[in-house]
Amino acid sequence: MKGQSLATELQGRIKGRVLPEEPLARHTTFRIGGPAEFLALPADRTDLEICLTFARQKGLPLYVMGNGSNLLVRDEGVRGLVIKMAGLGRVEVRDRTVWAEGGAPLPLVLAEARRARLTGLEFAAGIPASVGGAVVMNAGTPEGSIGRLVEKVEVLDRDGKALTLGGDELDFKYRESKLKGAGLVVVAAALSLNAGDEKEIVEAIARNLALRRRKQPLNWPNAGSIFKNPPGHYAGWLIEQVGAKGWRQGDAEVSSVHANFIVNRGRATASDVLHLVARIQQAVADKFGIFLETEIEVWGEGP
Repeated sequence: MKGQSLATELQGRIKGRVLPEEPLARHTTFRIGGPAEFLALPADRTDLEICLTFARQKGLPLYVMGNGSNLLVRDEGVRGLVIKMAGLGRVEVRDRTVWAEGGAPLPLVLAEARRARLTGLEFAAGIPASVGGAVVMNAGTPEGSIGRLVEKVEVLDRDGKALTLGGDELDFKYRESKLKGAGLVVVAAALSLNAGDEKEIVEAIARNLALRRRKQPLNWPNAGSIFKNPPGHYAGWLIEQVGAKGWRQGDAEVSSVHANFIVNRGRATASDVLHLVARIQQAVADKFGIFLETEIEVWGEGP
């Protein structure tokens, strides 16, 4: 009942919604995950600041999610407050800079850049992340990554203090940045793009979308690439070499389209996915002496 009463109290303070015991499977692209003790969907920055203050005052564990596209939530769920940033989704074009709030979906940001005839973000076509999540993990493809475009970010710390950080302060690396694990919430990011030819931009977006549709299992719920590429190797190739394509645990399956994807074929659980993750790691370590590090974020307590 504590969660219910806290949810009611927070709901009285913000414009957005607060949902007690909300199944996070409804909010992740994997369609997997137990309940959040309560989930807040702030409607704007003021709501977000109130939520951060509330979590601090009540001593609550705090989780922040964007589109849930790189996330596996364990079956028992998470205690505390989960903030989903979807309500902070404004995008503006300012000369050759695209300013976007942390909850803005990358496809929307790319669409605004295309309309303004700005180039540089085409590599992101089809990536289902939010701006905040993409910046934190330096989302990208072999064609590029978002970190090289970041001019600055506006963040809030867990005390609600606002900071502006330049892109050169964030130490972007492969699927990493200084924001990861820093306890900072990305409120907005400014991406520096270049003037381009509209026809070429549209064609590049179409090519990248077609490539993703051909090489990734987009017909089943998934969380994107499960493992980082180790130096000098592609994780998908290593996984394929140990014969893992098609391995199945419950309704979780190593994709036959791309071995670095695990798909949910209906009622997969987090335990099913983690079983496959461990099996793949062991098989690749045994054959190649390489430990595959996970790219997805895992929430919740458990083995």
